[in-house]
Amino acid sequence: MAVVDERWGLGSILASVMFLWMAVRQYWPQQLDGHLSRWTSKLVPYVYPYVQISFPEHVGERLNRSEAYAAIESYLGATCGGGARRLRAEMGKDSSKLVLSMDEHEEVTDAFEGATFWWASVTIGTSSPRFSFYPAPEEKRHYRLTFHRRHRALASERYLPHVMAKGRDIDVRRRQRKLYTNSPSRDAEYRRHLWSHVPFEHPATFDTVAMD
Repeated sequence: MAVVDERWGLGSILASVMFLWMAVRQYWPQQLDGHLSRWTSKLVPYVYPYVQISFPEHVGERLNRSEAYAAIESYLGATCGGGARRLRAEMGKDSSKLVLSMDEHEEVTDAFEGATFWWASVTIGTSSPRFSFYPAPEEKRHYRLTFHRRHRALASERYLPHVMAKGRDIDVRRRQRKLYTNSPSRDAEYRRHLWSHVPFEHPATFDTVAMD
């Protein structure tokens, strides 16, 4: 809790400094802007020593859903959902079970190898639409990861690969296996109902299968 309070305390200080600067900026000589920018870029890391990484929901020119975003969504819902106050419930893909994930503007904390990582679910309204063969959604969602700069190597080399691997594994386990069979139906829509499927639940397990 002390770490969380420290992070938000530093953020409040930075916000206050920025507010004061906006009030003074109108009287500041333009000739000094270059010097001030260099000074500010050096000062900010000392006031707010945290790094942020964004993971957008849609990527690429065709705005396909990001695999990284989906893996993070599954990981946070299964691993950190207990710490969230607002959750979103949806039917899982190829599954009859509800899947919980972080609601908009929610934040949770995750711990890994002694380091603290903050995840936030962010939604931003898009600007006026432009012509495109692949229209963009009205809102842009992304997950924002925040951590102390001293954990940069840990985050990129071990923590994020851990999140991706576990999130994909959760997705695979949630998918419901289906058994497809030829439909005996010969009605007018025979071609549309040529195949039918039912949930596949094989009774064999490691406890029931006899191994030679």
